Amino acid sequence: MGGEAQASSKTAATAAVAELSDEAMGLLRPEIAPQDYVALLMSKKLYADAVRFVAHALPKREAVWWGWISAKRAAGADPPPKIKASLEATEKWIAQPDDESGRAAMDAAKEAKTTTAAGCAGMAAFFSGSSLGPAHVPPIPPGEYLTAKAVSGAVIYAAVGKDPVNAPDRFQSFVTQGVDVTLKIKLWEKK
Repeated sequence: MGGEAQASSKTAATAAVAELSDEAMGLLRPEIAPQDYVALLMSKKLYADAVRFVAHALPKREAVWWGWISAKRAAGADPPPKIKASLEATEKWIAQPDDESGRAAMDAAKEAKTTTAAGCAGMAAFFSGSSLGPAHVPPIPPGEYLTAKAVSGAVIYAAVGKDPVNAPDRFQSFVTQGVDVTLKIKLWEKK
């Protein structure tokens, strides 16, 4: 399979699991590479679809980092204590991605509320672990795409935030950052 076909199959596979809008799915073409598809979604102002696509494409740890950095940027220099605690717990999970730090990120995320970017980022860290259950019970594996869904929430909440009028600029910045991560880890590189 050539590089073009391989890239386009990645595009279709990611789009299929990302639960994109009908409009976004209508833009999908057999030959379109993932990065070009994201650019097309952005040019059509399908920002949430672009976020969901990138979140579902990235490996979990990189995706959580993207959600966290977006949430951190949106929170500003002096976030409320619960938001700050959730961001700090998520950052600890990024540095030490184990179940214990994931549970701590979940606890802080619940305090911050999962209707905030910081709360979603913390839940994404938790969903990246090996179990949704307490440490003392047999593992209850999280769904395969829970991390991506929570990351999508983090980035979308971070972009819309307190100032929805300027959301397009923030979406552009955050999606560009997410795509930069895919480039750094050579996620969509042709083989």
